[in-house]
Amino acid sequence: MLSFLQLIRRSARQYPARIIFPESEDERVLAAVAKIAEEETARSILVGNQEKIVELGRHSGVNLEKIFDRERVQIFDPAESERMERYVAALVEKRKNKGMTAEKARERLRDPNYFGVMAVELGDADGMISGAVGSTGGTLRPAFQIIKTKEKFHKVSGFFFMVLEGRLLLFADCAVNIEPNSHELADIAMDTAETARRFGLEPRIAMLSFSTMGSADHPRVDKVREATAMVQHHMPDVLCEGEMQVDAALVPEVAARKCPKSKLAGRANILIFPNLEAANIAYKLVERLAGAQAIGPILQGLKKPVNDLSRGCSVDDIVNLAAITSVEAAEDVVVPQHLIAN
Repeated sequence: MLSFLQLIRRSARQYPARIIFPESEDERVLAAVAKIAEEETARSILVGNQEKIVELGRHSGVNLEKIFDRERVQIFDPAESERMERYVAALVEKRKNKGMTAEKARERLRDPNYFGVMAVELGDADGMISGAVGSTGGTLRPAFQIIKTKEKFHKVSGFFFMVLEGRLLLFADCAVNIEPNSHELADIAMDTAETARRFGLEPRIAMLSFSTMGSADHPRVDKVREATAMVQHHMPDVLCEGEMQVDAALVPEVAARKCPKSKLAGRANILIFPNLEAANIAYKLVERLAGAQAIGPILQGLKKPVNDLSRGCSVDDIVNLAAITSVEAAEDVVVPQHLIAN
């Protein structure tokens, strides 16, 4: 059976999205773009001056000149006046109620992340990947302001694919919301369920806590119970249970003892953590001690895909995220569920 990442790459090759990379001065990004072009999992767009980018590639051992064509790699230069003026006018129109002027917009769009997000918003690109150099805030801020969320009061969240031998899990929220309330926690769970289906997985959600089905009482436990009830109400076709300790969510023998009536029965494939602190600690423990491959954080809840990299990312991390972003940008589910072991 093909691995999860092999399936993602195969699907991405069928639907290669146009992905813009604002951080064109990072050698890892250039090496990744060259590899993406070779694998044909996306059509990359670099932001910057072509001569500078090519020279940087040459110094880092990446021959970009041979892959510069409209089908595989393009360069959007913010100094090119026609595109910049179109983006300036669009940004002024979008944020005029916030006091945006042409002068302010032009200054804002000199930030490659703002420029990249505007390219996605106006349909010149299908998605954006950034964060290899800058902070998560630098990636998210323009996305929140320009692309915005699917619903007015919706929260963006971030999840990781945790790839273990013979098992694939989704951990959320590992990137954005520090202390979500019950409504936000429910949104995170529902978004993650929709994401799972997009990638061919039938969602089985465990809403995690230090309590299992009433074994403890505390306001923090109440929050998880309330969120679970909301998910069950709004998505009755999705298997979602909580509150639940993580061993009961993942180990059938433990579930049989702690919650014998559970339909999850220790087979959860989505873990929703009560706060960012728990999620961040958990994914890093599983990655470092269990040898899982952590892919992400992948953002969900935006109208169009914008994904954030870790500043410690590798070339392969960027290549993997590009393939996933291509799948996100596709209109239909492109990873067959029956081919994924979950």
